[in-house]
Amino acid sequence: MIERERRLWRNSPADAILLGLSIAQFAVTIALAALTPDGLWWRIGSAAVVVAMITYSVLIVNHMFVHQPWFADERLNRVVSLMISANIAQSAMAYHLSHVRNHHRYNNDRKHDGVTADFSSTYRYSRDDDHAPLFRYLAYSLVASIREFAGTVASLRRLCGVGPRETTLRTLATRHPVRRASELSQVRYDRLAQLIFTALIGVLSWQWLVMCYLPSVAIAFTLVNVQNYYRHFGAEPESRYANSVSYYGRLYNRLTFNDGYHQEHHLRPTTHWTRLPKVAAQYQQQLDEAGRVVSPVPPVIGFLDTGRVERVAERSAATRATQ
Repeated sequence: MIERERRLWRNSPADAILLGLSIAQFAVTIALAALTPDGLWWRIGSAAVVVAMITYSVLIVNHMFVHQPWFADERLNRVVSLMISANIAQSAMAYHLSHVRNHHRYNNDRKHDGVTADFSSTYRYSRDDDHAPLFRYLAYSLVASIREFAGTVASLRRLCGVGPRETTLRTLATRHPVRRASELSQVRYDRLAQLIFTALIGVLSWQWLVMCYLPSVAIAFTLVNVQNYYRHFGAEPESRYANSVSYYGRLYNRLTFNDGYHQEHHLRPTTHWTRLPKVAAQYQQQLDEAGRVVSPVPPVIGFLDTGRVERVAERSAATRATQ
C-alpha cells in the first residue's frame, strides 16, 4: 500500500489534502453560481466565500503545486493544472513560468536602469528607488491582471494558444524543444479550462457572474498582491538569507502548509512544504547573522507590523537626505 502511494504521489501523500481543497473549491464555486438566492446579503456572502477561496488557492494550493507538482504521472499533473486554472482564474502553467522562472530568479530585485527584472517586485512601480507605496503597487498590479485576463479572452481567436507577441511567456518557457512545446500547450489548455469554467458560471447565472464572481476575482488578486508586498517589504534583495520575510505563527502555518516559512522557501524553492521547518533549522545561523525580517503578523495583514513600516520609512528618508 505504501509503495503504491509513493508511485502515485511525487513527494508525499499529504498532498492529497491540497488536491481535496482544489476539488472542493471547484464544486463549491459551481454550487454558489447555481444556488445563491437573489438578494444583496446573499450575494455579498457568496462573493466573500469566493474571494477567500481564490485568494487561498492562489497563495497556497497553486503555489505549492507549481513548485512541486503532486503526482508522479505528468498526465495527472496536467489534468490538475486545468482544474487549478479554473479555480484561480488564470493559467497555472503561466503562473509557474512567471513565478518559478522569474520571481525566484530575481528575488524581488531593486530597479536597474529604471526597471526591475522581477515582474512582481515591490520596487517595480515606484517613482524612485524605494518600494512602491502599497496602493500604487496594488493599482498597477491589478491593471496588469486585468490586461492578462483580457489577453486570455482575446486569445480565443487562436484557440487560446500563446501568440507571437506574448514575448514574456515565450522567453520564460524552457529552451528544450519537447518540454517547451509541452509548457506552451499547457498554457493553452489552462486558458481554455479557465474560460470554459467562466462561461459555465455565466450559463448558470449571468447575474452571479457579473455581480459576484468577477468582482471577487479582482478583490482576490488584490489580496494576493498585498500578501506578496508584505512578504518582501523591508527585506534585502541582495542577500540570499534576507531577501524575503517569514512569519512563524503556529496556527497560520498549520492552516497554510508552512507558507509562513517564506525566507526558507526562497532559499530552497524546490523543497516540499512538509520539510520547510527543517530548512529553517539547517540555516538558522546564517539567517540570524543576515539580520533578516521576521514579521509578528501574517503577510496579508503586514501593514499591522508598524515597526517594520517605520524602519523602512526612516531608512528611505535617510537615503534621500544623503543624495
